[in-house]
Formats: sequence, structure tokens, C-alpha cells
Amino acid sequence: MDAFCFAGKKGLETFVLGGGSNILISDDGFNGLVVQIGIKGIEFEKADSKTRLTAGAGEDWDTLVAATVERDLAGFECLSGIPGFVGGTPVQNVGAYGQDVSETITVVRCFDRTNGKVVDLSNGECGFSYRRSIFNSTERRRYVVLTVTYELTQNGPPKIAYKDLSETFGGREPTLAETREAVLKIRRSKSMVIDASDPNSQSAGSFFKNPIVGAETVDAIRKIAGTDRVPSFQYSSGLVKVPAAWLIENAGFHKGFRFGNAGISTNHSLALVNFGGATAAEIIALKDLIQSRIVEKFSVRLEPEPIFVGF
Repeated sequence: MDAFCFAGKKGLETFVLGGGSNILISDDGFNGLVVQIGIKGIEFEKADSKTRLTAGAGEDWDTLVAATVERDLAGFECLSGIPGFVGGTPVQNVGAYGQDVSETITVVRCFDRTNGKVVDLSNGECGFSYRRSIFNSTERRRYVVLTVTYELTQNGPPKIAYKDLSETFGGREPTLAETREAVLKIRRSKSMVIDASDPNSQSAGSFFKNPIVGAETVDAIRKIAGTDRVPSFQYSSGLVKVPAAWLIENAGFHKGFRFGNAGISTNHSLALVNFGGATAAEIIALKDLIQSRIVEKFSVRLEPEPIFVGF
């Protein structure tokens, strides 16, 4: 709170930093005050078949996931291997492999910068949707996440909704630990787990969100691509999700595509990679190139996932 008061008195912009993942910082840096929320603490409270877990915003996310799996608590298993802090999970409604945190979040405790008070927001008040919440949209400069409370299921079954996961287990129900290991294996194969020895992991993760479009748009994409085999997944009534990776590849960008010192991962079409010495400007230029070509070919605009700082 003192940090934001200080910034206000000095007329400084503020940027709230979590674990440092999912951001792209300008080559000119950020002319303001960076506030990193390092609040620690993890509490488990059992209630019948459910367990309420409250974690500080500064706790490492994957360490927390591992701890819940070890306790046979279902709800996070498919979110294994995602870098960052707990405080970032409600902001983007972090999700992977058919699971997201909005399924388990009950309360997000925040510092309200408009009145200087600490408030508790319920799941419904957070406005969760695909990779979206009030924290990164309508109220993006208002709230600072302090702690998050989740409700997990003791000895619950893992969520096996992702094709690669279901094929891995051949129709049988795996344990939570087996699910976590399978997710980590899949992520490693796509260079989506931080690994100093893997240059493809030097990225901000998936750079583009999967677009949510109407059925008529999918029909138009099929006609343009000249195939009925356009992958899509039901999102809600009348809306479907189209894999951004498919659009990127079918717009002419292959895995390993280079653009100066930046490029596309050789293992994952959604990851924009620094192959060594890349500037933020090169990453932005590659982003713009991909977006413009997909608009030209499919009339679909991809929305970036990372937060841009200092631009």
C-alpha cells in the first residue's frame, strides 16, 4: 500500500510484477515503479470432501500444484508446469489441457487502489471467461491480488478432457500424480517448461489466445483452407474455439520460422522465441506479421496473451 501511495505522490506509473512470466518488456524499459507482490503463506482447511486452500500471491504456482497432488487434492493437476506466481492465476484465468483456475477459485483478496482498502471478491465478481477476468480487462488498474482461495476435492478424479491426455491413458482413469507427470511430459515435448538447456523454452509461453468465433466463421475458414478438417471445440452456445496454432501454421508460418533473432519455436507454433539477442521490437514485429497475415487469409485477429510493459 505504501508503494502505491509513494508512486501517487511522485506521479509515477506502477506495474505490478508477479513471477515474471507472460510479459514482454519494451527495449526502452519501464519508466515507473515496479511493485512485486511477494506475499507468502499456504493454508489448507478441510471441509467434508472439499479442502479450501488459501495461498499468498507470491507463492510459486507449480510448487503449489505439486503440493496439492501429493495431498490427493484434485483441481490443479492439468495446470502443472505453468511458471509464475499464485497472484497471476486469477488475472488471466490461467488454464491448460481443459482445466482452468476459475473452476476452483472461491475468493480473491485484493488491495483496491481506488479507495486504499482490502476487499474480498467472490468467483462471480471476478468475471472469469477464457483467459480473461476483471483484473486484465474492465478493472485492470484497480485491483492488486494479495491472496487466492481455491476449493479442491479430496481424492477426486483428475480432469481428463484433453485429447493427448486421454490417449496417453488409453481410456483408464489415472491418478492425480500420473496426470501431473503426463502433463509435464507433454509440456516438455513442446518446450513449454522452463529449461535452461532448451533454447525453445526462452519464450513467454503461448503468445496468442485461441480465438472464440461463431460457427459461420469456422465455415468460412474451411472454405478458405479448402478442407473440412479444421479443428474446433465447442465453447458455448453458438461459439467455438479454433486453435491459434492451426491458423498460424496454415497461414504459412512453420515451426522454426525465423524473423531476425526472433522466431517461432521448433516445437510449438504458439511460442515466439528469442533465438539469441532478439529485441522486444523484433518480437513485436513478428507478432504483427503473424496477426496481419492471418487477418488477410482468414479474417480472424489473434489476441496476444502476454502483458506488454513499457510500450
